[in-house]
Amino acid sequence: MTSSEHFRTLGKLLRCAESFSRAAVWAGGALILASVLLISFDVVARKLFGFTTGGADELSSYAFAISTTWALAFATLQRANVRVDVLYQFFPVRVSALLDWIALVALGIFMAYLTYYALEIVQTSWTSHSAANTPLATPLWIPQGLWWLGLVWMCITVALMLVRASLALVTGDIALVKAICGVRSTQEEAEEEAAAGERMVKGDAA
Repeated sequence: MTSSEHFRTLGKLLRCAESFSRAAVWAGGALILASVLLISFDVVARKLFGFTTGGADELSSYAFAISTTWALAFATLQRANVRVDVLYQFFPVRVSALLDWIALVALGIFMAYLTYYALEIVQTSWTSHSAANTPLATPLWIPQGLWWLGLVWMCITVALMLVRASLALVTGDIALVKAICGVRSTQEEAEEEAAAGERMVKGDAA
């Protein structure tokens, strides 16, 4: 397999990762929406009918934690993570590209450690049969496991990004390095907002 074929394969894998990450974001959003509806129903039922479903606050906390980790990969692919760029914007393009790559490496190392210790938490809950100290008595390994899966997918996504960015950096494709892990420019953000506004206008017109 030639280097160009390797690049195409990596690009395809990243596009697949983005599609899967987008689906994970929608699933996380659905969890949040479901928890909001459950809490709303619980409040109305308690006020009007004097009973409570029980566990709404517990389930909503699980939904929040799970949806957060499931959204990490998509946010990283979209370069929506916060970056401090006070000095960054004054560096030469090649230097800033190297800093982008270093930032991605640091993120990967941090996520690997976080995922490793998160797995220990899940394993401990599984082996000790831990359950929530609530009326639902939820086995903790279930929400913790779903939370951990989001971290695992984040690690896989960062690994794909890092391999592609590393090859781009070695071959001198600075623009691609920026597109993968660089700080989003003001122009890019403006273009995205304009595209979103255009979609809204077309939707209203339809």
